Amino acid sequence: MKKADETANAARIKRIVAACNVIPNVFWSVLNLTPISVFCYRCIDWKTFGYFLIVSLLSAILPKAFFNNILPGKTPAFYRKTGVAFINRFTQNGDIINKFVRKRFPGYKAISQRQNGIYKAIQQTYMLEKFHFVVFLFFFFVIIYALKNNYARWAIIIALNNIIYNIYPCLLQQYIRIRLESTRTKRKKPRNIAPLII
Repeated sequence: MKKADETANAARIKRIVAACNVIPNVFWSVLNLTPISVFCYRCIDWKTFGYFLIVSLLSAILPKAFFNNILPGKTPAFYRKTGVAFINRFTQNGDIINKFVRKRFPGYKAISQRQNGIYKAIQQTYMLEKFHFVVFLFFFFVIIYALKNNYARWAIIIALNNIIYNIYPCLLQQYIRIRLESTRTKRKKPRNIAPLII
């Protein structure tokens, strides 16, 4: 009975977290995808749009090693200086959402502390970083197109959107991954065993 209650409670928490995450997802997507959508519709022909989209999507096949090699920093302290920790307050599974859920469910943890839970969370950071990298490239191509065709104002707006919607999220995933890798490494280290005295 107790196990069934725990399972039902876990499912309920999962539904609440998913519902809460919809809010920042929709807000940031509408804010940052609307300008580029309007520009592409008004100013870019479908053939050029298709080229940009295909090349951007091809980056999804890049291996994890590529993303490990482009890390601008190796420590959480570096990322905190860029403001990533502050941005994390307003994202999905961010500080605000986690605090809200913990008020209702004090034992809630965004990431399972089991080794498998940390591994899954690390894999998710790669997936999310790949997504934002693909979108970053598409935005980048559109910005170059806008500049080349004298749409300077559009280029500035889309560049700002690119920073908010793609560059910072990529940095955030790197920040989370470094912290998780550090936690996993610490757990793998063998504990100090006192020497046997005979």
